[in-house]
Amino acid sequence: MGLAKLQITPVDGKKSGQSIDALFNPKEYTISKSVPWNPQSASGLDAPELQFTTGQGQTLQLELFFDTYEAGTNVKAHTDKLHGLALIDTSLHRPPMVLVTWGSLVFKGVVESLNHRFTMFMEDGTPVRATCSVTLREAENASEQATNNRGNESPDHAKLHAVRRGETLQSIAGQEYDDPNQWRRIADANGIDDPFRLDPGVRLIIPPILR
Repeated sequence: MGLAKLQITPVDGKKSGQSIDALFNPKEYTISKSVPWNPQSASGLDAPELQFTTGQGQTLQLELFFDTYEAGTNVKAHTDKLHGLALIDTSLHRPPMVLVTWGSLVFKGVVESLNHRFTMFMEDGTPVRATCSVTLREAENASEQATNNRGNESPDHAKLHAVRRGETLQSIAGQEYDDPNQWRRIADANGIDDPFRLDPGVRLIIPPILR
């Protein structure tokens, strides 16, 4: 059995399914997650109460090494493929989502930042060695998150809701809170000035009702 190589594969857009293989597997990778809590002012307390509204996606940071010195070819043939994952795909009007796989690591997200450092060159200036630092942010659409978080469907958990054609804030509040009169809670959380104008496909934060 050959050595398993880390792969980064676009999962949508023009290059969907075209895997980028690491020439050398990374020595390490880092997965991070931040959880924002909003302080709520309250008189008579030494510290504010903290309210949770919505989480932040995980980030994956890794460093990839590319070396084409022995082959005598331009290392940018490899780094340019990686760089392309941060560029807008005209069929999507955004960069593609990607899937990173390596052993037990399975991470779906988008490229948030890239840094290419070229450290060795041929006599004519052709780069043959590079180190690429990549940061990816976890990305799931609302339906995927709903499927993965069915245990958090009560109104005391923040959620995302993808607006369907014909829905109103009142109908969404009725669905999420069993009370259409709670529509203003959703409007305030999403900065909506006109409650009668909702564009299909927009993702709304459904704030929790704290008990």
